[in-house]
Amino acid sequence: MTDGHRFWTVFAREVRSAVRTRTYLALALVTVVVLFGLARAGGGLAGGYVPTVVDTLVAVEVLVPTLAFAVGYRAIADPVVRGELDVLDTYPLSTWSYVGGVYAGRALLLLAIVGIPLLALGVAVATTAGPETAVFASHRGVDSPFLFVRYVALTFLYALVSLTVVLLLSALAGSRGRALVLALAGLLALTVGSDLAVFAALDTGVTTRTLGGALALTPAEAYRGLVFDQVLYVAVPGRSAFVPTWVAAASLVFWAAVTFAGAMLATDAA
Repeated sequence: MTDGHRFWTVFAREVRSAVRTRTYLALALVTVVVLFGLARAGGGLAGGYVPTVVDTLVAVEVLVPTLAFAVGYRAIADPVVRGELDVLDTYPLSTWSYVGGVYAGRALLLLAIVGIPLLALGVAVATTAGPETAVFASHRGVDSPFLFVRYVALTFLYALVSLTVVLLLSALAGSRGRALVLALAGLLALTVGSDLAVFAALDTGVTTRTLGGALALTPAEAYRGLVFDQVLYVAVPGRSAFVPTWVAAASLVFWAAVTFAGAMLATDAA
């Protein structure tokens, strides 16, 4: 059996386990209620794709890492508690195949929980929004389903990065209790810690000229900056991005690579 087959075996096991867990269906339903509730309250459903992005962006910034932690905080910690990793050490299963299979299975689940409600929201906008949106027409802006597709794609990228952070914390935990504590700490760091770090950096030499680059260094701010640059500012000509696009994209790739490599090292040591 090759490494690819072993990876696929672990991946299929994770997917089968997810399908049998009804809690994940409840998470998807909560996501639907939150997104549709915000879009309806903000008028985005009738306003168009870009107003819908404006209505839901702040909630999605918090919702995505929260769902990632709900899906993955016990992904490695549970097998450690059960002694599963000790058994797997006796098989020719590489760390890459195991951690990669676990990550891919959980990532598919997370993207389904995040993506299906978002795509349903896009369909709802397509069937309920008027032919023109007064707000953006008055500002000579544009609205397009392609902008909403960009929003969904960037949200998927943010979800995948959040999940690698969760996987690293789960591998470091070593027990279910510590996994929960680390998950909560990581969630706070990912959602509000990055903003606090940037504000603190303003007192240590970061100026308004370098603020954009500093903002793009954290996953949450990088995601927010990319959505503004690739979705919202496209619809409002004349606005310039507040973070460099290439720095934000590189930041997300960096965090994904470093935390995934850390998860493999921590799993090896567990």
